[in-house]
Amino acid sequence: MRRGGVKAVAPWVRTRLRAAPGPALALLVLVLLTSFLAAAFPRAVDAYEGEGLRHEVNAAPADRRVLQFTDEPEDEFAESAESAEGGADDSLQPERMAKAYRQILATLPEPLRVDAGQSAYGVRSVEPVRASDRWLPELEAGLPAFTLSTQAGVAEHSRLLSGRLPRAAGDGATVEGAVTATTAETLRIKVGSTVHAGPIAVRVTGIVQPLRPELGYWSYEPVLRTPALLYTGQPVPVAYWHGALLLDPGSAEALRALEDEPEPYWRIAPDLAGLTIGDLPQLRRTVASVESGPLRTRLRDGISPTLDAGTSLDEVLIGFDDIRAAIGPVVAVAAFGAGSVAVVVLLMAGGLSATRRHQELALLRSRGGSLRGLFGRLLAESVVVALPAAAGGCALALELLPHGRLLPALLASGAVALLACAALPLRAVFTHRTTRLHGGRDDVVRAKPSRRRLVAEVTLLVLAVAAVVTLRRRGTAPGEADELVSAAPVLVGIVAALVLVRLYPLPIRLLALPVARRRGAVGFLSLARAGRSPATTALPLLALLVALTTAAFGGSVLAGVDGARDRAALVSVGADARIAAMDALPKGLAQKVRKVPGVRDVVSLHLEPELDLRDSVTRSVTLVAAEPTAYARLARDTGLGEFAAGRLRQDSGALPALVTPDVAERLGSGEALIGPAGAMLTVRVAGVLTTTPAVPTGDFVLVDAARLPDRAPTALLVSGPDLSAPGLRTAVRSAGGDPTVALRSVERAGFTESPVQSGAERIYTVAAATGAGYAVLALLLSLLQAAPERTALLARLRTMGLTRGQSRRLLILESLPSTVLAAAGGALVGWTAIRLLAPGIDLGRLALAMQDGFATMGPVGLRPDPWSLLLPALAVVVIAAVVSAVQAWVAIRRMTTTELRVGDTR
Repeated sequence: MRRGGVKAVAPWVRTRLRAAPGPALALLVLVLLTSFLAAAFPRAVDAYEGEGLRHEVNAAPADRRVLQFTDEPEDEFAESAESAEGGADDSLQPERMAKAYRQILATLPEPLRVDAGQSAYGVRSVEPVRASDRWLPELEAGLPAFTLSTQAGVAEHSRLLSGRLPRAAGDGATVEGAVTATTAETLRIKVGSTVHAGPIAVRVTGIVQPLRPELGYWSYEPVLRTPALLYTGQPVPVAYWHGALLLDPGSAEALRALEDEPEPYWRIAPDLAGLTIGDLPQLRRTVASVESGPLRTRLRDGISPTLDAGTSLDEVLIGFDDIRAAIGPVVAVAAFGAGSVAVVVLLMAGGLSATRRHQELALLRSRGGSLRGLFGRLLAESVVVALPAAAGGCALALELLPHGRLLPALLASGAVALLACAALPLRAVFTHRTTRLHGGRDDVVRAKPSRRRLVAEVTLLVLAVAAVVTLRRRGTAPGEADELVSAAPVLVGIVAALVLVRLYPLPIRLLALPVARRRGAVGFLSLARAGRSPATTALPLLALLVALTTAAFGGSVLAGVDGARDRAALVSVGADARIAAMDALPKGLAQKVRKVPGVRDVVSLHLEPELDLRDSVTRSVTLVAAEPTAYARLARDTGLGEFAAGRLRQDSGALPALVTPDVAERLGSGEALIGPAGAMLTVRVAGVLTTTPAVPTGDFVLVDAARLPDRAPTALLVSGPDLSAPGLRTAVRSAGGDPTVALRSVERAGFTESPVQSGAERIYTVAAATGAGYAVLALLLSLLQAAPERTALLARLRTMGLTRGQSRRLLILESLPSTVLAAAGGALVGWTAIRLLAPGIDLGRLALAMQDGFATMGPVGLRPDPWSLLLPALAVVVIAAVVSAVQAWVAIRRMTTTELRVGDTR
C-alpha cells in the first residue's frame, strides 16, 4: 500500500512495534519456545536412538559384533617354489599377516570405524588338538584338548606374571608358548612344562594375566583366556577340558604339522564411539558389502582369492532396527498430539491479535486499503518478530542437543516460523475480505457451518476412520506402521472436537430453559453469554480435546508398559524374591528370612527340574512340592495359577497333582508312575493350571510336600513388596551354603536398561506434558480474547446493580459450559480412542525391548489409566475457573466509565 508515492511498510512496522511492544514480546516468547521444542524433538529422538544403537551393539557378545576374515593357507610346496622364483613370502609369515591386516583397515570405509586396540590377527588350529601328557587333569572324556593360536599383540594385551613371552620356533618339532593364569591354574600348567598337542610339542615359557579380558581381543574366542568344557557326541555326552596355548606369531609355520590345515584370521572390532542413528543405513550397507559385495571383492583382489568374511553384526543391527521400528510409531503419537496443539495455539495467537486490532484494520479497509497491502504490512510485523525467535529457538536446540540430524530440526523450526508469520495476516485478510461497518452475530448458536466446512469435516472423518481401521488391522509391527497410523489418536480427537462444536448449542439451549424461569440473573446471563461466544471457540476446544486425548493415550501407554514390566518381573521370579540352591537349602534359613524387615510370607518348595514322566517325550518338566495352603495363598496374591488348597490334599493312594495341559495329556486320566528309579511317585491329575509361581513359564507337576517327607526344600518364595534386599542377602549369607537370591525389583529394573526404552519414555512424557501445556495456553488465549468484552459487560451490569460476588460468579459460570464440555469430552474421547486402538498396538518392544524370554506373555496392550483420563480433565475445569475469577477481580478493581465503550459490538 502506498501513500503519496512513498512506501509505508518500514515505518509501519517500526511504529507498530513501538506502540504495542507487549504483544510482540509475547509472540516472540511463544515462537521461541515452540521453535525450540520443534527442533529439539527430532534431535532428542536421534540422540536416544543413537545411544540405543551403541548400547545394543556394545552389549552384544564379542563374536556377534566383530568382523572376521579368514583365509586358506597356500600349499607349502607351491609356496616354496614361488619363493625360490622370487615370488611372495609364505602365507603364514607375520609380515604377510600384518600387511593384510593393514590393508583390511585401509579398505573399510566410514562409518565402520575400527577399534585397533581390540582387533587381532593370527593363525590358529581349526580343531582343538588332544594332548597326550598324563600329568594334565583328566575328566570323564579323557585328557584336555588345546587350541594353538599365534594371535599378535599378546604382550600389549596382557601382563606377564612369571617367565617370559614365547619366541619364534627354532624348528618345527618344538615351539614356545604361553598360557593365561586361569588356564595355568585349571590345567595345572607351570612355566617350563611341555604340552604335547598332537605332533607339536609346546614348551610353556610364561604365564600372563589378560588386561581387560571382557573386551574383544580376548572375548571373541574366550578359550584363549579361560578354559571351557567340551563334550563328546551322542549317545552319552561326556566332558573334557579345552584350553589354549599362545604361540609367537613367528611359529605359525609349525602349525602346518597338524592334521587339519591351520587358519589365518583377522578379527576387526568396530569402534562405536561416534556412531549415530544417521550412520545406521550406511553401516548396514557396508557390512553387507564386506560379507558379499564390492568390498569383499576388493579385499580378495588385494589379499587372497580365497579370503572369506563373516559377522553377526548385521543381525544385531536388524534386531535394533526392529525395536526402533516398533517403538517409533508409539512415540510419534505423542509428537502428533503435541504438534497439533502447538499449531492450534499459534493460530489462536494470530487470531487473538487480529481480534484485538479488528477496529484498526476495519478502518484501514474502509479508507481504501487493499487486501494485498494489509497482508504485506501484517506479514512484515510478524516476520520481524517470528523469524529471529524461530532462529533463536532452533539455535538453542542445536546447542543443547549437539547430536542428531540437522535437516529435520531446521525443517521443524522453519515450519514454526512459517506458521507464526502467516497466522495473523491470513486471519486478518480472511476477516476483512469484504468491507462492512458492523458484522453480524457469529456465535456457536447462530452460526451456520458452510459447505466447505462440511467437506473438510467429512474428509477428516474419513481419514480418522481409515487410520483406526488400518491400525487395528495392521498394528504397529516393524514395517507396517506409517504416519497415518501414528496420527490415529489425534485424528480421533479432532473429529470429536468438530462433533462437539456442532452439538454444543443443544445443551446450551436445554439448560437455558429451566434457568430462565429461576429467580436471579446470573445463571441466565452466564448461559446466554456462553451461547453467544464466538464460533472460533472450535480452536480452543480442538486444542483441549487433542491434548486430553494425547494425555489419556500417553497415560495408557505408560500404564501398559509398567504393567508389562511388573508382570514380566513377577514371571521371572515368581514372587517378590526367590532363594534357590542346587541341593537342599541350609537348615533354619526360612526362619531367618521371616525375620527380615518387610517380609510378609515365606513359602518353602522342593523343585526337581528334570522330572522323568517315563515316556518318550523329551520336553522338560519340573516337580514342585509345596505346602498347599501357603502356596495357594501365594498363587492367589500373584495371580499365577490360583487354585484351591484342598485339591492337593489326600491321606492315601496316588498323589493328587496339578499339572499343565501338556503334562495332563502325557499322564492321562488314571494313575501314573513318574520319577527316576528308586524315587518313583504315583500321581493322578487333579486339575490343570497354565502357570504357577514356582514355574511360571514351563511344564510342571505340583504336589503336596507333606506326602514327600524325604524331599528337603530347595527354594523359598518370599512375599513382601517392601522387603529389605540387604537384610535378605545378609540372612542368606549368615545361613551358610551358596543359595542364589533373585529379587523382583532387580528384575524389574533390568527391563529399562536399553536407552531406546528409557529415551522413548522420556520423549513421550515430555511430549504429552508439552501438549498439556499448550492446551492450557490455548484456554488462556481464548479467555484473553474475550476479556475486553467481558470487562465492558461487567461495567454495564455493575451500573445496573450487579454485586462483586455476582460478577465473579457470572464470569466463572460463563466459562464453565465450554470447559466442562471439553473436559468431559476429552475424557470420553481418550477412553474411546484407547478402546478403538488397543487391538492394533503392541507395547511389548517398548516394555521389554530385547528381552526374548517373555514371548509367552503374549501382546502387551493398552489399558485405560483412570488418573490420565480424569486428572487432566479436572485440571482444565479448575484452571478455567481460576482464570475467570482472576479476570473478574482485575476487571472490578480497574473498572471505569471508559470501559462502557470497550468491545461494544451493538
